[in-house]
Amino acid sequence: MESRPLRYFVAVAEELNFTRAAERLGISPPPLSRAIRNLEKEMGVALFDRNTHGVALSPAGEVLLAEAKIVLDALQAAERRAQRAAATEPKLILAVKADGDAGLLEPILARFASEPAAIPVAVRLCGWHEQPQLLRQGEADAALVHEPFDPTGLDAEILIHEPRVAALAASHPLAARDRLTLSDLELRPDDVEQFINRHRGQGRDLAQLLTLVGLGGPPHLLPASVAARYPRPGVVYRPVADAPHSVLAIAWPQQSRSTATAALVRVACSVADAVGGAEATS
Repeated sequence: MESRPLRYFVAVAEELNFTRAAERLGISPPPLSRAIRNLEKEMGVALFDRNTHGVALSPAGEVLLAEAKIVLDALQAAERRAQRAAATEPKLILAVKADGDAGLLEPILARFASEPAAIPVAVRLCGWHEQPQLLRQGEADAALVHEPFDPTGLDAEILIHEPRVAALAASHPLAARDRLTLSDLELRPDDVEQFINRHRGQGRDLAQLLTLVGLGGPPHLLPASVAARYPRPGVVYRPVADAPHSVLAIAWPQQSRSTATAALVRVACSVADAVGGAEATS
């Protein structure tokens, strides 16, 4: 099976419309339809259920969509990694969310520089949970990423568990308390990730978020390390005793054979252990 029919199939599967998929691919609908029918004939299964209302994925199509994305990502990643390996001065790309490293990034890079397998590291700053896709697409060799994340095609090691704190305006009524609970914030344990992701989905970085909190905006839950690293006028941090911990991991592609990446992972785990690792409580 060639990659082109798979790319065509993924476009139709995601658009569920041959005309839109053809526009996305830069081809006309008739050859796209023929390519999909040839793919179905080659596989011996119907990938789409077609009717007068449009198209929908068949059970076989749903399975192929998930697998095809992995295959196409792997092909793209192989090309990018090969190109980077051929560079005159190869480097290791580490994807990190700005302010999302729990204070581990600098000591990891400093210790890694002394490793025999070390090569220059380029830090790629990215948004929340962009790291897994960067790894799968060959745009990064390793990443510091908070759980939960999509682990498809990746290996990972947990570096640190952190309690969470609430960031509050100093004028907020709850700021007078030494400790809080989720109920004080009108949250349940099952609501925490959705609550946090809602803020992440608005594209706010930490500086923006803390500015809004200080101006009287709603409280927000953050890893405890933020309280020590980012004091802000008008913002106070209070422990939230029953909030689920924030979990930071280092992830890398399962198929990686890079000695430099393996050394970076070992160093990251060692640095995390030195500061309390998975047992960190503050």
